[in-house]
Parts: sequence; structure tokens; C-alpha cells
Amino acid sequence: MRPLTDGTELLVGRDGELSRLAAWIRDVVAGRGQAVLVDGEPGIGKSALVRAACVTAAEEGCQVYWGAGDELGQALPLLPLLDALEITPVTRDPRRDAVSELLGGDAVAGKGADLAAAAAEQLIALVDQLCQDGPAVLVVDELQWADSTTVAVWSRLARSVRQLPLLLIGVMRPVPRRDDLRTLFRIVRPSERLRLGRLAEPAVLELVAALAGGKPGARLEELAAGAAGNPLYLTELVDALSRSSCLEVDTAGIVELTGTATPDSLPEAIADRLGFLSEAARSVLRAAALLGDGFSVADLATVTNRSLHELLPALDEARAAGVLVALDDDLAFRHPLIRRALYDEMPTAVRVAWHQAAASALAEAHAPVERVARQLLPMVSTTDSRVPVPPWAVRWLLDVAMPLIGQAPVVAVALLRRAVRDAPLDDAVTGALACRLADAYYRVGNVAQAERIACRALDRVRDPDVRVDLHTTIVQCRGATGRSAESLAALNEALGQPGLQARHRARLLVLIARTRRDLGEVDSAGRAASAALAELGEAEDRWATGWALHVLSQGAMTRGEWAAALPLFERAMAIVRGDPTLIDLTLLLRINQSVTFGALDRYTDALTAAGQARELADRTGSVARLTQVQSAIGQLLLGAGRWDDALAEVDVVSDDRKDPGVVCCDHGVAAIIHFHRGETAAARRHLDFAALQSERIGDQVVESLVRARSLAFEHAGAPDRALAVLTAVPAGDDAGEELLGDAARLAATLGDVQTVAEIEARVRAIAAESAVPHRRALALYCRGLLERDAATLLRAADGYRDAGRPLSRAKALEAAAIAFAEAHAEDRGSARAAFTHAIDLYTELDAQWDVARLRALFRAFGIRRGPTVKHRQATHGWDSLTPTESRIAALVVEGLSNPQIAARLYLSPRTVGTHVSHILTKLDVHSRIDIAREAARHQSASG
Repeated sequence: MRPLTDGTELLVGRDGELSRLAAWIRDVVAGRGQAVLVDGEPGIGKSALVRAACVTAAEEGCQVYWGAGDELGQALPLLPLLDALEITPVTRDPRRDAVSELLGGDAVAGKGADLAAAAAEQLIALVDQLCQDGPAVLVVDELQWADSTTVAVWSRLARSVRQLPLLLIGVMRPVPRRDDLRTLFRIVRPSERLRLGRLAEPAVLELVAALAGGKPGARLEELAAGAAGNPLYLTELVDALSRSSCLEVDTAGIVELTGTATPDSLPEAIADRLGFLSEAARSVLRAAALLGDGFSVADLATVTNRSLHELLPALDEARAAGVLVALDDDLAFRHPLIRRALYDEMPTAVRVAWHQAAASALAEAHAPVERVARQLLPMVSTTDSRVPVPPWAVRWLLDVAMPLIGQAPVVAVALLRRAVRDAPLDDAVTGALACRLADAYYRVGNVAQAERIACRALDRVRDPDVRVDLHTTIVQCRGATGRSAESLAALNEALGQPGLQARHRARLLVLIARTRRDLGEVDSAGRAASAALAELGEAEDRWATGWALHVLSQGAMTRGEWAAALPLFERAMAIVRGDPTLIDLTLLLRINQSVTFGALDRYTDALTAAGQARELADRTGSVARLTQVQSAIGQLLLGAGRWDDALAEVDVVSDDRKDPGVVCCDHGVAAIIHFHRGETAAARRHLDFAALQSERIGDQVVESLVRARSLAFEHAGAPDRALAVLTAVPAGDDAGEELLGDAARLAATLGDVQTVAEIEARVRAIAAESAVPHRRALALYCRGLLERDAATLLRAADGYRDAGRPLSRAKALEAAAIAFAEAHAEDRGSARAAFTHAIDLYTELDAQWDVARLRALFRAFGIRRGPTVKHRQATHGWDSLTPTESRIAALVVEGLSNPQIAARLYLSPRTVGTHVSHILTKLDVHSRIDIAREAARHQSASG
């Protein structure tokens, strides 16, 4: 018999599959990444095949990382990847330590912190960095048991493998097949999938011969045929026969079956293997089974309360029996089915008690939150609801509630719900637990239940700190369901309660201010925020001060007092900076600061502030704020005329991760650009995507979408309907000044003087005493359209030049050219100059529709442009790259990674990744190595 003690397995009948994996390894060594799925029934040899390939990969110089999902841990996010990438509490690697600190709640905390999303972003960045050290192989085994966040990370990595020297391998069973797992089969091409079937008869006989030590005889061959070509079953079957002395090798080397007691199934064969172990070894293995398919010896020592010296005899026996194998520095069951057999043989009540004891030992040893929670989960998942939460676990939950909610809110709900039920009726403990349970329900999207729990707790709790916290949760819940007004009465009543300190009153006033702001009561919100600051006086409360200043800055923005908002941002950010519980507020302040700089035509400052917000959102995994800042950057770049960059930025985050309003805004930005470039089909596709979400935002006005819909009617030759789209926006809404300029232009084209006059009066009021260049330019533009005064329109064009808004400038020059042509038939020179200047601006934007439209219009006036305009930009090949793409391609050729390029160009790694994907598509190549090769070929061809 061949011993199974070193973690290797016989690999028979898989030469074809192994050669395909070897080819993919050669590709990744050459710099060409690949995502591969390997699937097949349990015991069919998937893991053994991939392990053999990983040995080859390591010999070829690849880094190899291996993690696996398991049933016990699937409720906890990212465990397979944390294991694979060696994320432990102390790693001595700053990149890994950052992830560990994040999950512990040290880097991001507070209500709403999504630690799993933050850690996912960090892990993706870590994989990128590791790939810069050399080609890498990352395996996630038992992917069918992995949590949804792990599957999402695998999916994102699979989409980006062309940019990395990474062989990404997912190993899974056919069932269970969840929706997110089905998505992987759409991402990974059929040519990159391996489905392992049952071994053919020759391979079965070869495997049995290798295991038994000789050619199988007729009876053994017949028995082996009953294993249905499953390598694990064959291995367990032959081992069981050997242990029972039922195999005998004759002089001719034929292995004959001499007994009749043979296992009838795979579970029975596994049970036979375990039956040969001593009770001491089985006891240790049962404890190990609680920890999962793989486990550290240190954790095993903790949960068994034994020293390594005491454990060694049992572990050696288990390895010699083929139950355990070495897995790097840890141990693992040779197959998950072996662990399952040990686990299932324990009665449920015994299992739960063992899990509780293991959790207690791990908590006392200060193990990471997820490892303790993993042991507590069976306590709440058992059908026996009488199992109480022990007092130590209640205390532990109170200590770790916030990071647990941020990392695994579903697990937090399960544990906190049982703890609230079992906790003694102590005001502080019960109230604090209920408050955290409400937060957990809010994080999983059950807003109604979160509100009910918080309201019930508010009736019982008297501790002012907990009561204010509960009020915060209730306000959040009601705001999310459009019922903000319901909170005001309770908040005002709470202000009158005795025993409140200044910080309690200040926080309640801030909640009132935020509620008033949600209701659109800007002035009342400002008064409440100012009252909160006055209540605090010299007392320090970062939360209350920061949010109060945020409300005041929002009021200034709403009133169009952009310059007045800037010092409020600076003051607020000086207070909240570095506080992990106020990350979300910090992001809001940065995003609004960026928008304010943009409104003041300070585009450089706006993009800098947005870049800072994006870096923080990326680093902390705040997907909601990341989508908002990406959208803000897209709008800024649209206004600044950097349209190719705008298209890349709004495409960085997928629609399914965006708020409906952000989806509408981003597709509106893209549609505007495509319409102006004459790419009508692409523009209409974006409008169709936006239409799917627009019903969900109600009456909310999204400026970019309104502009795009208006442009759609212009393209269809219906300027009257285009104007109607713009004028349908309520006059009192702060919906964007670009709408007013376009409405005035269309009304002037249609000869609707009254509408132009109304718009001009409104714009004049907006621009009164304003020093903002684009506002002054807009007032001149509308007045010039109303009076058909070319000189005024030229002044408007100069104002838009100062504002840094090339599209608006081109429109003003176009209007001036028309005014010259219509009013001064003999002055063709002025008309031609304005017309030529407008054409040049449209051409720089690649606005081919505007170029064609304007040339046709002026041919009717008998005016033609002298110099030839440049042709439409190429769509494929090196010449099709935008300036940003060209810079990124040059840095790729230098060997820089996406994070390094991002740092060099002040972009986000996500944005760089989007640009690299575009480069690969335009050059029709498959990897970064190919980009370098194409660059050399292009340079050679161009001399």
C-alpha cells in the first residue's frame, strides 16, 4: 500500500486535464493571466489535480496561494481569501496588516461601516501588488461553500486577469449552484473550464494497482467497478480492504480479494478508516473538525487546552492513517468528506457545547472576531432554541458588535438576536444589545425590523448615551423610507428630558438638523445645526460638531452660496480627520467640497478633492460613496471637456453597485458625450439603461439625464420636444445652470422670444453680484440670445473660456457666428472667424455631430471654413488611444503596476484598470506583455 501521509495523492487518468493546466501555467509565467474553473462531483479528484498543477507552478517560479471554503464558515465573508493570502493578526507585512486591522475595526468603524467591502478592496489591491513580485497562482477550493463576498472578489479578479500575471483557479462541485456561482460560468469562457468526469476503466485499474501494490484480480476488479470511477471512493475502498487484511498479492503480482466484508459506500469506507484510530486520536480530530477543513495547530491547542507536545501523538497517528495532511504551516483533513464524517458522528447537543467551548477559548486568546463568531453560529443555527447564550458571549458581543456588524451583518443579526432574548433585564446591557441589533438589521436591509427594535428599546432604556444612539438609528430608518417628519416630535420631546448633558442635547439637535435638511427645510436645518454648535460650547464632540458643520455647508450649497461653503468644509474636515468612526462623514465633506470647487470653476481643486475622496472610499471599501465620487468626477470632466476620461470614470463601478440616481447621472453623462460625437446608437443604449432606474428616483432631477434626453430629441429633429424636456424641470429646483443655457438656445432657435426672456431674467438674478465666471458667462449668453447681439455672445464665449468650459464656449461662439451672419450680411469675416473658432473647439472635443451640424448650417449662409478639420479619431490600433490611455500604456511598458500608475497619474487603481481594459481592446491584445510588444512594433513602424 502507498501511504497517504504527505498531502499528495495519486493522479491517474488526468493527463489531458493536467496538460491544459500546465499550458495555462506557462502562459502566466509569460505574463498572460487566466481565470479557470474546475468542477466535478465530490471525490472526483479536482483538488488533487489542481494541487499537482500548483507543484508545477511553484517549480516554474510562481507564487502559489491556496484557500478553501467550507460549510462552517460560509456565513463569514472572505475567509477563503484571508487564508489563501495569509492574512493573520500579525504578519510583519504592512500590506497584510492593513487588511487585518481593517477587519478588526481599527481603520474604519461606526454605524454603516462595511468592513467586508473595505477588506475586499484591500485584498484585490494586495493581489495586484503580489503579482508585481512575480507570476502568481491563486486557488479558491470548495468555491461552492464560499461566501458571496469571496465569490464577488473572485469575479472581479477574473475580469481583470488580462492585466495581471495571475492564474486564478476556482474549484467547485456542481451543487449547490447559487446565482452568483452561475455568473462565474458567464465570465469564464468555455475554453477555460475543466469538468472532471469519472475515471475510465483503464484508469480505474491503474489507480487500484498503484494503491494495492499489484494488478487487481477479477474479484477486486469487479468490486472497483462499483466505485463508479470516483478516485476518493477507490482510495478509501482499497485502504479499507488493506486494513482488514482482505487483499493478498500472489506470486504473479496479482492482487486478490480474500474477504467478503467490504464497504458498501463512500461514507462507510471513510468510517472504516476512522474506526482504526485510537479514541485519543478521534477526540482530537473531533475538536479539529469544529475548526473546519483546514486549521492551525495553535487554534487546536487553544480549543483543546492541550500543549503541542500533548497533541503530537494524536496528530502523528492521524497523519499516518491518511486522515490529516500538511497544508503549508497548518494541517487539513485529507478530504472535506472525512471531516464531515467526524463532525456528523457527534450528537447535535454535544456539537453545540463543543463549539461554545471552542469559542470561549478562542475569545479568551483574543482570536479574530470571525473565528470566534464561526464557533458561536451553531448555537443559533440549531433547531433547539433553548440553547442559551452564555454570559461571556454576551460581554464579547458587546465588545465586538461594531466590527462584527461591519464584517458579517447577517451573522451579527443571528447572534445579537439570541443574545437580546437571553440577556438579563439590565438596562445598560439589554439596551446596548438592542441598539446594536437594530444597527445589524439596518445593515442587512431590514429597515422596518431595525426601526421596530430601536423603538421598543427606547421605551425601556434610560441611559442617555444609549437613548441618543437609538434615536440615531430610528432617524436613519425613517429617512431611508421617506418618513423623516415622523422623527421630529420624538426628538423634540427627547430634548426636554432631564439629566441630559450638553453633548446629548447637541447630538439630538444635530439629528433634528439632519431631519429638517432631508425635508428640504434648509433654514430650519441651519438653525438647529447652529444651536447644536452653541450647545457644545467648548465641549468636544467630533460627531456632533462635524455633522452640524456638514448641515450648514449643505445649506450654503443649496442657496448657491458656494464660496461661503468652503470654510465650513475646511473647519469640519479639521475636526473629523483621522477618526475611523467618521469615515462616512469625511467622504461626504470631500465629495461636497469637490462639487463646490466645480461650481466655482476651480476644476483643478475640484479634481484634487475628488481624488482624495476616491482614495479614501477605495481604501475603506465605501462602495456607496465611491460611486458618488466617481460620478462627481465624471461630471467635472464632462464640464472641463475631458470627455474620454469622463467616459472611463463613469464606467469604473458597475451599475449593480450604484444608487439609482447615480446610475441615471452616469448614463446621462455618457449619453451626452456620445450624442455630441454622433454616436447615436451608443447614446440611446445609455438612455435605455438609465430608463430602467429612473422610475426608482421619483421626482428627483438628474441634470445630465435631462440634458441627454433633450439631446435625443434634437438628434431626432424635434427641437420643440427637446425644449419641452428642459422647461419641464420645476423653476424652483436647483437642477443645474447648463439646462437654462440649453433651454435659451433652443427657444431662440424656435423663435420663442418669451421663453428666452423668462430664462434671461432668471439667469440675470442668479448671476447678480456673482464673481463665478460661468455664471457671468451664462448671463451674457442668454442676453446675447435674447438681443441677438454677437458682441455680447463673444463676451460670453470669453467668460466660458475663463471658466474652463469648452462646450459652452463653443455654443456661445456658434451663436455669435449665427448672429453675425444674420445681422450683417456684408460682414462675412466676423461670422467666419466665430464659426471657425467654434468648429475648432467642437473638433478638439471630437464632437463630430456638432461639427457636421455647424458646417451644414453655415453652408446655408454661404460660409465655408478654410482649413480642413481633422478626421474622426481611429477606433482601433495605437492611434485610437486617448491621451490618458497613451500615458498609461507608456507606463505599462515601463513595467509599472496599476497602483503604481495610479499614484503617478493621480488616478484610482480602478480607473487605471478601466483604461488598461480599453487599451487591450483597442490594440486587440490579451496581456500587459502584449501591450509592450505592440508599443515596440508601433515605435519601429513610426521610425
